[in-house]
Amino acid sequence: MCGIVGVVATSMVNQTIFDALTLLQHRGQDAAGMVTSHNGLLCLRKDNGPVSEVFRTRHMKKLHGNIGIGHARYPTAGTSSSAEAQPFYVNSPYGISLAHNGNLTNTEKLKREVFESDLRHVNTTSDSEVLVNVLAHELHEEGKLVPTPEDIFNALERVYKRVEGGYAVVVLITGYGILAFRDPDGIRPLIYGTREGKDGVIEYMVASESVALDAAGFTVERDIRPGEAMFFDLNHKLHTRQCTEPKAPRPCLFEYVYFARPDTVIDSISVYKARMNMGDKLAEKIKREWPDHDIDVVIPIPDTSRTAALQIAQTLNIPFREGLVKNRYIGRTFIMPGQTVRKKSVRQKLNPVPFEFKDKNVLLVDDSIVRGTTSREIIEMAREAGAKKVYLVSAAPEVRYPNVYGIDMPAAEELIAHDRTVEEICELIGADKLIYQDLQDLIDACVDERHSDVREFDTSVFNGNYIAGNITEEYLAGLASARSDANKNMAATASSDLMLPM
Repeated sequence: MCGIVGVVATSMVNQTIFDALTLLQHRGQDAAGMVTSHNGLLCLRKDNGPVSEVFRTRHMKKLHGNIGIGHARYPTAGTSSSAEAQPFYVNSPYGISLAHNGNLTNTEKLKREVFESDLRHVNTTSDSEVLVNVLAHELHEEGKLVPTPEDIFNALERVYKRVEGGYAVVVLITGYGILAFRDPDGIRPLIYGTREGKDGVIEYMVASESVALDAAGFTVERDIRPGEAMFFDLNHKLHTRQCTEPKAPRPCLFEYVYFARPDTVIDSISVYKARMNMGDKLAEKIKREWPDHDIDVVIPIPDTSRTAALQIAQTLNIPFREGLVKNRYIGRTFIMPGQTVRKKSVRQKLNPVPFEFKDKNVLLVDDSIVRGTTSREIIEMAREAGAKKVYLVSAAPEVRYPNVYGIDMPAAEELIAHDRTVEEICELIGADKLIYQDLQDLIDACVDERHSDVREFDTSVFNGNYIAGNITEEYLAGLASARSDANKNMAATASSDLMLPM
């Protein structure tokens, strides 16, 4: 899961892109990058690390131009080498820079085609580099010295026929404009907005989440539709085309559970409202299945679950307390590579307020349980702080299957819910009781019939129903191998060895 942004403005865009990436930092902390264009020349800065560390004043001064794209990277399969920081660039045709959120599920097939048929070299393990080469080849096939928006869309239609998976993409075509497009199912989010620039000229911004537009003073226009492409040219004109057969959007349900900021709106659905509804649904389930509960206090596991926890406490008429204090300078543990690092960081990230736990039956509320590492550590912390009993509820159902559309949910065997009952999971994490959200309740919590036409979601991590691409057992086995903690640690070590000074 990554954060992407593109801006066409009437003044320098470096600060606008930097601010947007900072607001999208929660979507990826591994690397960041930005490319801008001025008088046909590209200015690029990218490296490993968070946005504030990658872009220093000396870098920002060199990022000239009124048009540019940016990326905050979250690693999935493969290494965390700085060579895989985005945007990726190819010089032919035109000079194309690409930033990508998601995952292509037919990368290996495409990589062979790119080498054997398109005669192009791919230098990393990133599917984003494969994608930029596929797009470059199809644009080259148009054979135009000066491409029109129609030429660009024609090329993109062929790209859609070649690639599979979930993706949202921004592309800077040097000297011409910014292209933005979204996968045919709308799994990964992408939204655009406008504002008035110098002399009343309309400026454009496209980003992964609406909050990036809000903060920069852009008016949100709408989400890019599934299979739709938008091209923002240097004359500040917007061109659009539906490049695939129209489909109803089926966004990733996990965006609303965990990844997106609560102040974001995705496909006209408020993430904050959806999380409120998740809390209401959980409270109803507790009332229904555990009417004689002995909960003394409701405590959220910060930050994502706070909204749902407030609703649970209010509906059940139980005190809500902030019993866990978060160190905001520790990254999201779900994203961190390696079980040892994740386990250690939980204790650094959260610290209990003892008197909120001592001699109480505590209901902890989390957004989801993936590996169980965080849950197990926090439950142990709660007992050490004096809790009599520790109960846990999850705003999401059991995560039983790996994600193939851009979220680094590990090999199925590393998911604590894989092939286990709720009772077995409860025992493993050391809770006195464990309650999961029902999948249909989660879907109902996110559907907003008044404002959005979304009625279905990508729910593959919960039920194994992969809606895009031909996902086989062989593919999942290969993904499991690449995403296992052991293999990631080996890859990271190898990458570090390659970068040692001579």
